[in-house]
Amino acid sequence: MTESGPRIAVIGAGAIGGVTAVFLAEAGHPVQIVTKHASVATLAREEGLRVRGVRGEHRAKLRAVATVGELEGPLDIVLLATKSTEVLAVARECLPLLADDGVMLTMQNGITEHAVAEIVGAHRVAACVVVWGATMVEPGTLEMTSEGEFVLGVLEGDRGRLAPIASLLSAVVPTRVADNLMGERYSKLIINACITTLGGVCGLLLGEMLARRPARELFIAVMREAMAVADAMGIHVEKGGGGKLDFYRFVAGDGLLARFRRHAIIRLVGFKYRRLKSSTLQSLERKKPTEIDFINGYIVATGEKHGVPTPVNAALVRMVKEIEAGTRPIAYENLLIPGVTA
Repeated sequence: MTESGPRIAVIGAGAIGGVTAVFLAEAGHPVQIVTKHASVATLAREEGLRVRGVRGEHRAKLRAVATVGELEGPLDIVLLATKSTEVLAVARECLPLLADDGVMLTMQNGITEHAVAEIVGAHRVAACVVVWGATMVEPGTLEMTSEGEFVLGVLEGDRGRLAPIASLLSAVVPTRVADNLMGERYSKLIINACITTLGGVCGLLLGEMLARRPARELFIAVMREAMAVADAMGIHVEKGGGGKLDFYRFVAGDGLLARFRRHAIIRLVGFKYRRLKSSTLQSLERKKPTEIDFINGYIVATGEKHGVPTPVNAALVRMVKEIEAGTRPIAYENLLIPGVTA
């Protein structure tokens, strides 16, 4: 660790990585950022990355590079803000630069920390659950779409060692250390399985999508399968949506009142985050690989392992892969799964 504080690297200058780096830099922390695009690295160095949205306008010049090899080590904290599909390769690249007591934080939508731990060691990995929203408007310009928090957790060892990192990340959003890491991670996974994937296959913004009953019915079906898998895994799923959504209460009951309550909650979510554009949809529109294998695919694979059927999640995985392959269009009709919606 340097005298001026921990040496930090953010790997990925997309929405989450870019916003995080800007706020850390504004708070005076020595931060480096890696972006795959040399033009964005130049922009970040010379003009700065721009953040707009719910926290107003911000801009910070950063030490930005186009490859991991250009980073100055040793690194005390590495924030892996890449897509799940890239995180293992990036972890391998960063490993030689990681300080002996350094920590890598996984920040993906999917659950990737166990795979990263196989590369760098479980004692050097922590998970960072991102419970706030951002999107990339254009290279170098990012929009923070909703406020929230970071939630940190360890795979092994003392949770207390994350306190300095939590304090540092509080420059971005409020940050806490979790008692139940897997329950926090799975909570975020369910939200993404219900919202990000559905938005990807139908092409609608969240408000437009959740205003339609078939989308809400599919949302409920995805969540019920995910919760059945959680029960089989023996984990307690923590409340989502900043601690406001109790998944167990949400899926309970089949009476008229219970159904009405579920649809009302989903409509409210859709209204509050109506401008949210699915990250899966953004990847599909850019002809980039999605994180489907690490989101709904994780639910399907874990369900198979524990003997829990997940036909709705499996159908969504197939759809996304067909869209990636160019054999299925992005369309609202993709939400009309026989037996679930009509």
